[in-house]
Amino acid sequence: MKKFAVILCGAGNLDGSEIHEATLALLAIDELNCQYQCFASDKAQGRVMNFVTGQPELNESRNQLKEAARIARGKIKPFHDLKVQDFDALILPGGFGVAFSLCNFAEKGHQAQIQSELSEIIQAFHSAKKPIGAICISPTLIALALKDTTQNLTLTLGNEDDLAGKEIEKLNCKVIPCKPDEYIIDQENLIVSTPAYMNAKRISEVRNGIEKLVKAVFELL
Repeated sequence: MKKFAVILCGAGNLDGSEIHEATLALLAIDELNCQYQCFASDKAQGRVMNFVTGQPELNESRNQLKEAARIARGKIKPFHDLKVQDFDALILPGGFGVAFSLCNFAEKGHQAQIQSELSEIIQAFHSAKKPIGAICISPTLIALALKDTTQNLTLTLGNEDDLAGKEIEKLNCKVIPCKPDEYIIDQENLIVSTPAYMNAKRISEVRNGIEKLVKAVFELL
């Protein structure tokens, strides 16, 4: 039975993992009769948001691992427990936690720094020629992790005029527009990406894109 590692970073689209995207990814993996294990960084979130007002909670701190455990129903491990040899593929859901906690792309754009542990994980999967699925804003993590070792990655961040896509192009990536219920595949680098809530209006679009992405990753195994 194939096994997927899934990277989370808190819970909630404004400051953590996008819950719909993460849950739909886990469901798609399960429906392929594969196993998954969730992982997160045991560090504070880059920001904490009030989901009622949409404003930052400046005096509040939350731990990425503890918050992500809500999505994983407690079955989650810290990054340092992730052994690449134990898994066949890697899945990266989106959410603003990607851009504020797993890296600082929201502030620095293409000059951002990615968490070193996560960078090593992505590099290890890529070096082992194990496929990676990136959802929503998370293709930025792949671009940042592989910028010094891999040229001409092909990714999507949704719409052609998306500012995030323009920044990633500065890292020598080819960014292709894509509908939320479709995906882009980089066959050479074994990377599959889908926009999800980067440009989706409906959860059904997100579901369809993620189902296709997970199936495409599975077919690369």
